[in-house]
Amino acid sequence: MALNIYDNDNKYYVVGSKFDISQFNQPMVTEKREKYSFPFGDAEIVQIAFSGIFIVYGDVMVRQSRLRVKSFDEPDMVELHFSLTGGGIMENYLTNKRLDIKANQHNIIYSPDFDGTAEFDTRNQHKFFEINFERSRFIDLTSESSILLKNFAENIMNGRSVEISSENLPITLAMHSCINDIMNCHFTGGLKLLFLQSKCLELLALQAQAFEEAAKKTERPALKAYDKERIYYAREYLLANANHPPSLAELAKIAGINEFKLKHGFKEVFKNTVFGYLSDYKLMKAKELLADNSKDIKNISDELGYSSVQHFSTAFSKKFGVSPGKAR
Repeated sequence: MALNIYDNDNKYYVVGSKFDISQFNQPMVTEKREKYSFPFGDAEIVQIAFSGIFIVYGDVMVRQSRLRVKSFDEPDMVELHFSLTGGGIMENYLTNKRLDIKANQHNIIYSPDFDGTAEFDTRNQHKFFEINFERSRFIDLTSESSILLKNFAENIMNGRSVEISSENLPITLAMHSCINDIMNCHFTGGLKLLFLQSKCLELLALQAQAFEEAAKKTERPALKAYDKERIYYAREYLLANANHPPSLAELAKIAGINEFKLKHGFKEVFKNTVFGYLSDYKLMKAKELLADNSKDIKNISDELGYSSVQHFSTAFSKKFGVSPGKAR
């Protein structure tokens, strides 16, 4: 997938590359990793294609806050978009749509061509992850699904540029785990193909479930924008201090909202309690760290702030059904 990005002198640079359609549809995994350095910023992009699915993810650091971007004649695909850090605003002049996806948010998007602008914060690194399903395959997958997905697929069949929801949702820990599994896949050959296929479908199912649940709650009074912003801030602070977390009262004070709003708002936004979310985060992190054989289990337990190896082992076994040692 290639983007033409223009600098202030209207000179364009190509980021990414087009996969040959015949190669794209073969039942085999093709992977490319490329680094770019341009006047307006630097990027490292990974592209993986197989059986009508195209994965692209990477890190971007921009030195120019507003860029002109064009993309035409790409394979017709539906995009599962995850903004891991940074986020940005994309405005498509062809459709008069403006999409603002902040850090730790996701959406499902269909936009065949793009000619518009991208706006970024030049102070922060931007990490993104996308899974693109070939249009016909996405429609087949969702043809017997929920009403929400069916309506979304109908818009796609009618050639409308559309998002599954006007409101982006927070990326759940289950989604983060699935994304990490894809980015750190060590399988090769046919096993890699099967693994990546299953994980892509898992992410689609997790997104569909999240948007279904959000649609059912539209009748409830929405959180005020300020309260939602403070709850996102509370989450970021909590994870940044995961080893020595503040109390609920302390976190509410730091976030600038009362404890009641923090408790109920956090549960509404992230579908978990504050410390239930923190526990899941630490255990997902432990799962990643166990893949690094240079660290023993006690070091991992200490690094994540558990009071003892036994406490860590009990929590890990309860979450994953297997001890840390057996998981390794």
